[in-house]
Amino acid sequence: MNAYVKRDLYLNRLIVRRDNGQIKAVTGPRRSGKSFLLDPIYKDYLLSKGVPEDNIIIISFDIEDEDTPQELLDREKLKEYLYSRIASQTENYYVFLDEIQEVDGFERIVNGLNKRQNVDVYVTGSNSKFLSTEINTIFRGRSDEVSVLPFTFREFCQDRQESVNDLWKEYYTYGGLPALRKMPTAEQKTTYLQNLWKKTYLDDVVERHNVENREALEAIADALCSSIGSLTNTTRITNTLGSVRKIKITDDTVAKYIGYLEEAFLFNEARRYNIKGNKYYENIKKYYSIDVGLRNARLNYRQLEQTHLMENIIFNELLYRGYVVDVGVVEHRKMVDGKSEYKQYEVDFIATDGDEKYYIQSAYEIETEEKREQELNSLKRIDDSFQKIVIVKDDIMPYRDNNGILFTGLFQFLSATNSYKISRILWKKNMWRRRNADQSDSYCEDKAWWL
Repeated sequence: MNAYVKRDLYLNRLIVRRDNGQIKAVTGPRRSGKSFLLDPIYKDYLLSKGVPEDNIIIISFDIEDEDTPQELLDREKLKEYLYSRIASQTENYYVFLDEIQEVDGFERIVNGLNKRQNVDVYVTGSNSKFLSTEINTIFRGRSDEVSVLPFTFREFCQDRQESVNDLWKEYYTYGGLPALRKMPTAEQKTTYLQNLWKKTYLDDVVERHNVENREALEAIADALCSSIGSLTNTTRITNTLGSVRKIKITDDTVAKYIGYLEEAFLFNEARRYNIKGNKYYENIKKYYSIDVGLRNARLNYRQLEQTHLMENIIFNELLYRGYVVDVGVVEHRKMVDGKSEYKQYEVDFIATDGDEKYYIQSAYEIETEEKREQELNSLKRIDDSFQKIVIVKDDIMPYRDNNGILFTGLFQFLSATNSYKISRILWKKNMWRRRNADQSDSYCEDKAWWL
């Protein structure tokens, strides 16, 4: 087994941002691998390019790390230490500040370092101070965000010898948090994940937002975990908490607590978009867990429906590849027995990146013609030219049906090289180039050239 799992996509995102004059803000949930991405992965890259080790300054402020230098949590002492390490005005220095939000007033130090022409600054954070919407303000418009997720299925499988089906079962059960690779038993994995919820994630939310009703916060977390892949809104959650858990709470408080959980990188929302009407439904959304293992542990492994877990994993994969992801609806009217009949057909995902767009259905099984038509109903009623894709659990070679809709297997989709966009991993015209290992592509070593 290699020393560590390659995270080439994230490494490449750091490489292209090296010495660009911006503060590199590495964000994501706790224990997702942000720190490891900087040290050792990015550090090893810099060393390989001739950067002296003394010119790479690494400080961790993780409150759960007993090696955290307590004296450097003081802003002035931290400033003094950093500037003492930057001894030369001509040599380049690389400063990694892990969980820097633990230092009061860290913004001034980081912004000051970034003003120096020979200093390249990298910071990590895991809470509300590192929201995408706030980072530019914190760092005065001089920041560049790299968002890190837990392992994808492809990363999870690196250097593993088990069958793909065994690996899939482990992945959809326990998820992709990096630390799990070193835990051989189900008991260890479960304890780790449940402790993260109790002692890290929720405690952090309660402390940072002065949450008065922890019971409600935990109940909302449970509700979101239970409803992955289902349309919901704050009113529905409020009513459920009142009727099932006997918790009295307002819609506004539910919305606020959901925001806190999103800020902690525990959930992502997918907005519902009317494809033909070109508008969003503001009050109806879907929520997906940042990691299915965390979700399952929160529910004590009571709801392991592969259909929903597969959908959640595909959603996270699309985020990983850099897409903005919405859920879609196609409205359709037809005459039935002389009466106008109105129907809505759901599209699991609309994946967008600039002028690139895909309509995607997640279909665990298409065992009957009726089920097939059910999955295709929405896609066949979209009359624009963007590609339409159905991802099935079965191991199949990609093919197109008579409607031009592309079918591909789940493992083929998830196993493709992580740097490739959908168009590059699923279009057969690109496969010959990848099979022949075009050296101009830094990711041509992908074993899934046969897609």
